[in-house]
Amino acid sequence: MTCNENIKISIIGGTRGLGKWIAQELKKDNFNITITSRNKDSGEKVANKLNVNYTDDNIEAVKNADITIFSVPIEYMVDTIKQVAPHAQEGSLLVDVTSVKTETAETLTKYAPSNVNILPTHPMFGPRITSLDGQVVILTPIDKQCDLWYEKVFHYLNKKGAKIVVSTPQEHDKTMSVVQGLTHFSYISIASTIQQLQISVKKSREFASPVYSLMLDMISRIVSQNPYLYYSIQKSNPKTQYARGELIKQMQYLSDLINNDEEEEFVKNMSSSARYLDEYEEALGRSDKAISILTDDFKHIKNSIGSEIGLQHQYSGNVHIGKVINVNSDNVTILDLKNNTITLKISNVTIMSDDEIYQWKVDNLPIHNYDISVILPVSCNEEVLLDMFSKIEPIISVELKDVYAGKQIKDGFMSYTFTYSVFNKSDKQVVEDYMLGIGGIIR
Repeated sequence: MTCNENIKISIIGGTRGLGKWIAQELKKDNFNITITSRNKDSGEKVANKLNVNYTDDNIEAVKNADITIFSVPIEYMVDTIKQVAPHAQEGSLLVDVTSVKTETAETLTKYAPSNVNILPTHPMFGPRITSLDGQVVILTPIDKQCDLWYEKVFHYLNKKGAKIVVSTPQEHDKTMSVVQGLTHFSYISIASTIQQLQISVKKSREFASPVYSLMLDMISRIVSQNPYLYYSIQKSNPKTQYARGELIKQMQYLSDLINNDEEEEFVKNMSSSARYLDEYEEALGRSDKAISILTDDFKHIKNSIGSEIGLQHQYSGNVHIGKVINVNSDNVTILDLKNNTITLKISNVTIMSDDEIYQWKVDNLPIHNYDISVILPVSCNEEVLLDMFSKIEPIISVELKDVYAGKQIKDGFMSYTFTYSVFNKSDKQVVEDYMLGIGGIIR
C-alpha cells in the first residue's frame, strides 16, 4: 500500500476510539481520509482537528472510497455492513475492525458486491498506543476475496512494524473466546470478588508480592475501561459463553477438591495443567522481566533524587525533564526546566536515556553561544584541551577559535579562545569555574 493522497479511505465511525486513532495514523501517511458519524457537530470538530474530510452519509462515504474501514460498536456492526457494503465501488476494499470475526465475515461476504475485496481484521490494541510498532494485527482473509488488496495491506502493516497474525474467522473466534473472553471475565470476576470481600486494594498492595501487584494492575486496566464494550465482547462471540461455562465448572471442581480434602487430586489437576501449558521457562522469563522493569524503574528514579531526569508519559508522549525532588512507591515529583513542580505516576512514564534527553533539549530549548579566552601553559595539547572542554557537563558543542601568543601573554603560556554553546545562561559560570579550577586564567 503506497502512501498516496490519491488513495481514498473512508472510516465508518471514525470520530471516537479506535476509528479516530486509525484516521489519525493514516493521515500521517498522507492518505485521503474521510470519517463519518451520526453526530454532525462532533464529527466536523474531530475532522477539523485531524485535518480530514467528514460526512454524515455512510453511503456517500463508501461510494467514493478505495478502502472502507468499519469501526462501529460490535452491536451495530452487522446492520451497518448490511446497509453500507452493497454500495462499495468496484475494486475497492472493505475492512472491519471488530473483535468478533465469523459473523462479520459472513455479513461482508453476503452483502459486498462480488467485484469488491473484503478483509475482516482485528487490531489487538486500543486507541491509547502511540504507533503500530510491535502491535498485533490479526487478518482473517477469505479465500479468493482479497486478491487485489491483501499483499498491499500486509506490506503496509509490516512496514509500520506491526506483528501480523493470519487466521480464519472461525479459528479467530475460538481462540479469542479465551484470549479476550475468558481473560476479561476472569479479571472482572476477581475485581467483583475483591469488592464483595471489602478488601482495601491500597492496603493489599502493602502486603503484596510483585506478582500480585502486576496482576492487580492488569485487572484494574480492564475494569477501568468501557463496561459496555466489555459486555459486548462477552455477548457477541458465541464461543465465549462456552469458555465462561467451562471456567465456572473448573473453579467449582477445584473448590470442591479443596473442601473435601482431596489433596492428591488437586495436585494431579494442577500438575496436568502445567504440563499442558508447557511454558514454564518462557513464562518465568517474561514475568521476571515485567517485574524487574517495574522495580528497576523505581530504583533508578529513587537514586536520581537531586539529579536531572527525563520522563516521557507513555500515553500522551509528553516529555518532562527536571530535577527529582521526591519519590514514593507510586509517584515521582520533579522540578522541571521552567521551575514548575510536577508529580507523575511512575507506572505511566518511561525513563529517557541521556541521548534522548540531549536530543530533546536540542530540539526544544534555546541554545546560548559564548566565547572564552583562557591563558594556559604553551605545552598544552590542543586536541586534549578540546576533548576536555567538550566533556564539561553543560557543554553542547565547542571549537577552538583562536590561539594567541602576543606581548600581553607571559613566556611559556598561550591564550586559547574557545567558542561553546550551552542550554542555560547560568551554565556560562559553570564553564568559567571549571577553567579556573584547572589553573587557567580567563582574559
